[in-house]
Amino acid sequence: MTPITAIVADDESVARRRLVRMIEESGRASVVAACAGGRDAVEHVLELRPDLLFLDVQMPDLDGFQVVEAFAGRASPAIVFVTAYDQYALRAFDVHAVDYLLKPFDAQRLLDALGRAIDRATSRAGGEDTERVRALLVDYLARERAPRIEYLDRVAVKYDGTLRIVRTADVDWWEADGNYVRLHVGGSSYLVRSTMASIETQLDPRQFIRVHRRYVVNVDRIVEVQPWFAGDAVAVLRTGAKVRVSRTYRERLHARLGAGNTAT
Repeated sequence: MTPITAIVADDESVARRRLVRMIEESGRASVVAACAGGRDAVEHVLELRPDLLFLDVQMPDLDGFQVVEAFAGRASPAIVFVTAYDQYALRAFDVHAVDYLLKPFDAQRLLDALGRAIDRATSRAGGEDTERVRALLVDYLARERAPRIEYLDRVAVKYDGTLRIVRTADVDWWEADGNYVRLHVGGSSYLVRSTMASIETQLDPRQFIRVHRRYVVNVDRIVEVQPWFAGDAVAVLRTGAKVRVSRTYRERLHARLGAGNTAT
């Protein structure tokens, strides 16, 4: 039998490596390219003509829709969309694509999607899959393209009677504090009048992650996650600060940090 080939496109290196490893370990397909961006994915799809394409929705150069648009009519892999956000999964991906994977996903969910994609790739007749891709494009282009989300990149805080500007990228962690949110930046902290729910929706989810109902942490600042009591954990930051991770968010944090790739 001709081996099933796949391409993985995801701009997050940890997520990309994990997905490649899971596909390879399934023994059902061979990954012929792992792409960190949309344009790279288009080039490899056109060159290698894979049977399957695991495609992240949000990438910095071309998003998942634009990737499909770029190769439509010239290649037609069975597409599985990969996304960290529910709203994308609900935007009719399951109508036109083979399946979608909502991050973080486990091995069984990947195997289910992989099986469906292989079935589509090996049973397609004539131009059926090309028509499916065209239907996806018609549906997408018929809608007004949603504007790219502008995440909060700086916050104005009061400090010693003056107004200080803090870049969100410099914030180690955010803490709910009554009717305020406290920003922890190095050894300093500042209050802004807001709610944690409001602040979280304005933060880039690629950089910040909620670890507790009171805390949102800058992923780049985490150096260690230690077990604690009753299934909770503690995130140790570069500054030495320790932030509690509730068990509700622990597995999500582990998946984000690539804990599934560690040896046991």
